[in-house]
Amino acid sequence: MRIARFISGEDPAYGVVEGDLPEPGPDGELDLSGLQLAVLSGDPFFQPTQSTGERIPLADVRLLSPIIPRSKVVGVGKNFADHAKEMGGEVPPSPLTFFKPNTAVIGPGDPIRLPAVSDEVSYEAELAVVIGKIAKGVPAEKAREHILGYTCANDVTLRDIQRSDGQWSRAKGFDTSCPLGPWIETELDTRDLAVRSWVNGELRQDGTTEDFVFDIPELIAHISETITLLPGDVILTGTPAGVGRIDAGDQVRVSVEGIGVLANPVMEA
Repeated sequence: MRIARFISGEDPAYGVVEGDLPEPGPDGELDLSGLQLAVLSGDPFFQPTQSTGERIPLADVRLLSPIIPRSKVVGVGKNFADHAKEMGGEVPPSPLTFFKPNTAVIGPGDPIRLPAVSDEVSYEAELAVVIGKIAKGVPAEKAREHILGYTCANDVTLRDIQRSDGQWSRAKGFDTSCPLGPWIETELDTRDLAVRSWVNGELRQDGTTEDFVFDIPELIAHISETITLLPGDVILTGTPAGVGRIDAGDQVRVSVEGIGVLANPVMEA
């Protein structure tokens, strides 16, 4: 099931995306004309819902971030060996984690705004995990019981600030640094999914989740060992090689196989 958050009138609403999901084109574009939304009552993440019976063409609505974490976004660094190498580092012996605040989250079509403090901003295509049930001290073999679903993410990074600060709060937590979307897919085999990005229609990243250093159950077990994961929390699982600079006027697309495409323009702050 694909759960979307959208707006077509005054207030955000939720719906289930219906129709066969097409493959993105060679430039990362995704044709949404054959998809529609079955509108839901209420918030399906935190209360019982049911179909209202209304259906809307997906192309007629504005998609929003499918979830705004009430608590946190947990990022994972260097979870692809090829990305660790391109950044001049080694694969960490255990998952390398950091936080993004929920003020960093934006949705499909929302602009990534470049802070004046940075001269080197980079995209990072990632598979995001959305937590559905409280997770504390969860063993890897039970981790998937705590997952609601998956979406696409762009872990936008102020690369020069990342190097100069030494820790990553400003570099990865600035406003608009966490695009999420276009919806949450609740049924997905994540063992070998293509993770791609395009800038202005040019393919920049083309990896697979099969190359994770630490798989999703390992990440949930590691994080929940010391940090309670709450419903709606998001885990960013790492990016493959091919990261690079973005500038004002660019268009960035992120795709995870089986989910869809997340597209955002880039603007000055």
